[in-house]
Amino acid sequence: MAEKLRIRPYARLLTMLGEQLIKNERIALIELIKNAYDADADWVKVSFCGFGDGYKILPGSKIVIEDSGHGMSVDIIKKHWLNPATPEKKKRKNIKETTEKGRVIQGEKGIGRFAILKLGKKIDVFTRAKSEDIEHHIGYDFTPYDDEFLTHNGEEKELFIEDISVSYSNRSPETIVTQVIPLGIESISRPPYGTRIEITYLKGSWTELKVRDVYRDISRLQSIFVEQTRKTQSDFRVLFYKDAEKQNYDESYYEKLHFLLNERTVLKVENGIFDDQAVRFSFDLNGEPVSFDLSETELVGLKPFKERFGNAGILLKQRPLECGPFKFGFYIFDISPKATAQFKLDADDKKLLKDHRIYLYRDGIRVYPYGEPDDDWLRVDMMRGTVSAGAFLSNDQVVGYVNITQKDNPRLKDKTNREGLIDEGEATQDFITLIQTLLYYLRHKPFRQYQINQENKKVQDNYKTELIQQDLKALKEAVGDNKKAQELTARIESEYKAERQYLTQRAETTEELAGVGLSVETASHDIMAMMGKVFANLDGLISDLMVASEIHKDYLLNQLKSVRGGLGFIEAQLKDIQLLFKSSKQRRKIIKVISIIEKVERLYKNILAKENIALKVTTSGSPLVAKTTDAVLLQLLLNLFDNAVYWLMQVDKRDKKIEILLDGNKCQMTFADNGQGIDQSDAPYIFEPFYSGKGEEGRGLGLYIARQLLERAEYSIQLAELKSEKILPGANFIVNFFTEEN
Repeated sequence: MAEKLRIRPYARLLTMLGEQLIKNERIALIELIKNAYDADADWVKVSFCGFGDGYKILPGSKIVIEDSGHGMSVDIIKKHWLNPATPEKKKRKNIKETTEKGRVIQGEKGIGRFAILKLGKKIDVFTRAKSEDIEHHIGYDFTPYDDEFLTHNGEEKELFIEDISVSYSNRSPETIVTQVIPLGIESISRPPYGTRIEITYLKGSWTELKVRDVYRDISRLQSIFVEQTRKTQSDFRVLFYKDAEKQNYDESYYEKLHFLLNERTVLKVENGIFDDQAVRFSFDLNGEPVSFDLSETELVGLKPFKERFGNAGILLKQRPLECGPFKFGFYIFDISPKATAQFKLDADDKKLLKDHRIYLYRDGIRVYPYGEPDDDWLRVDMMRGTVSAGAFLSNDQVVGYVNITQKDNPRLKDKTNREGLIDEGEATQDFITLIQTLLYYLRHKPFRQYQINQENKKVQDNYKTELIQQDLKALKEAVGDNKKAQELTARIESEYKAERQYLTQRAETTEELAGVGLSVETASHDIMAMMGKVFANLDGLISDLMVASEIHKDYLLNQLKSVRGGLGFIEAQLKDIQLLFKSSKQRRKIIKVISIIEKVERLYKNILAKENIALKVTTSGSPLVAKTTDAVLLQLLLNLFDNAVYWLMQVDKRDKKIEILLDGNKCQMTFADNGQGIDQSDAPYIFEPFYSGKGEEGRGLGLYIARQLLERAEYSIQLAELKSEKILPGANFIVNFFTEEN
C-alpha cells in the first residue's frame, strides 16, 4: 500500500514570501498601505520614529503604520492573517468585487502582508474590528532566527513552518481607541477601529530619497491623469511623519505635468478604447474621432502586429484575443531642438516628462512598476535599439496610461513579486502587442504628418532664393558708387549661384541613386531566389559526380539544362535592371510606356502568381508614349507595383487586382489596385520624403523620388480624387505625360 506523505514547507519559505519576493523596502511599505486601502481606510499614517539624521537606523528605530480601516476580528486573524496564500480576499471578490466604499479589492494572493518581513524582525500588530469591544494583538518576534531561518539562537536547526509561532492576545482597547490624532494641518477624531503595525529591529536601510520615493509612489497609486483623482485622493490620504513632524513633499509636479499635457503636446490621444469583441481601436486624436479595426491596412502592415499575429492578422482568425478590452490615453511631445515655440520644452520640462512613462492601472490602482522612469514594459527602448530608433516614439516623449479591470481582464494577472504582469497564455503578449502597434501607428502616421507640416511651414527653397536675391539687389543699391563694394557684391552673388547650382545637382544625383537602390532592391528578389536554385542544382550535381561510378548522360543533360534555364532567367532580369543605371546611352527618347510595363511585369511575375494577384493592362486611343529615359519609367513602375503588391498582401480577399489604363489621347496612365486604398488623412503626405505606411519595411522615398524624376521631365503624378478618375476601388494614381511639347 502506497504511503501518503505530507508537504512540509521549511520555515525559510517566510523569507521567500517577504525578504526575497518583495523587491525592496519601498514596495514592502506600499503593500502594507494597499492593505489599508482594501480595508476602506480613510487615512494611513506612516511614522519613522527614533531615526537619526538622513533616516539613519538607530537601535531604537521603528516604523509605525496606522490606519482607519475596518480592522480584523479574531476569526480573520486566526484563519487568514496568519496563513500564507489565504483565499479570503479572493472569495470576497467572487461574491462582491468592491468594498463598502466602492473600492475594487486589490489583493487576492494572500501574501502581501508578509511584506512586513522585509522591513523588520519584530512586529507588533494591534487591530480592532468595527463594533468590537476588544483589541487584538499579534506579536512576531523573529530576532532569535537568522535571516534564512536556518538557525535558532545561533544553533543550526531544521525548522519547518509549523515550528514558527506568533503570539496572540486580546485586551480592553488601549491603542485603537477614539482619540484626537494630528493629520497634517488638522486634527481628526480617530474611530474606535482600525490597525496599527509597529516594526522594530529594522532591516535594510532608509534615506531621505527612499522615503520621498515611497511618498511619490503613493501619490501615484491612483491615476494622475484624471482631474477627479485629486478629489478621490482626499478619500484616501497617506501622511508621512518623522517622529512628531509631518514630512511635506513637493506636489507641484502634478500641476506642471498637467500644464504640459494640456499645452505642449503635439498629439493628444484621449478617450481611447480597444473593443476586443469588435477588435477595434477608437479614440480622439487632438479632439477628432478616429477608429479602425485590426483588419485595416492602418495596422496589419506594422512590424509589431505582423510579428505577433502574422501577415494580415492571419493568426487572429485562428484564435481570439485573450487580453480583453482596455482603455487608454497617450500624450506625445516633440523633444527635438527644432520644435516650434508652441511645442518647445525646456530642460525642466523634459526632466519632468522623463519621470513619467506609460502607466498601467487596474480598477484605478497602479500596477507596479509600469510607468517608472527605468521601466520599459512595452519594450520601446529595446525595439529602438534593435530595429530603428526612428521607427518608434521615444519613452522620453510619451506619457500616458492604460486602464484595465479585474472583471474584463481576468487573464492579465499581477506577478506575485509585484513586478508587472504574469506572462500567462497569450493574454499578456497580445495586450502588449496591441499597445505597441497603436504607438507604432501614431509614430508613423499622425506624428510623421506633424513633422511634415512643420517642415512645410518653413520657408520654401524658391522663396529663400528670391529673398537672397532681393537682399543682394538691396545691397547693390546701398553700396552706390563704391566700386570695391560693387565688386565684392558681384562676387558674392556669383559664388552663391555657383554653389546653389552645385548643391542642386548633388541633390538630384543623390535622389537618382536612391531611386536606383530602391528599385534594384525590389527587382533583385527573384534573381536571388533563382540563384539559390541554380547553386542547389550545381551542388547536387557535384555531389553526385563525386560518388558516381558511371555517369547517366540523360540525367546529366537534364540537370545542365535546368542550370542553363536558371542562368537565362537571371540574365534576362539583369538586362532589365541594367536600364536603371545612368550612362551615356540613357538620353531622353520617345518610349512606349507599355514596353516598360512588360519588363516590370516579368520581374513581378512570380510574386503576382504566388499572391493570386491578377494584372490587367488596358489601352485606349493611340499608344501612350513618354519622352524620358528607361530608368525614370522603370523606377516609377517598380515603385507603383511594389506598393500595390505590398498592400494587397495585407488584405484578406480572393479577387486581388492591379489594373493599368494607358490613354494615349490624354497622355495619361492610371495605375490602380483593389486594396483598401489610401486613407484620406494620409493623402496630403504620400509624396513627402520619409512618409510611409509600411513601418520600418518602407523608407518613404519611393513615391517622393518618382515624383521628383517625373517633374524634371515636366511630367506629374497624383492621387486620383474624383470617382470618375478611378478604375478600381483601392489606390488609384494618375501619371500625366503631357507637356507643352505634346
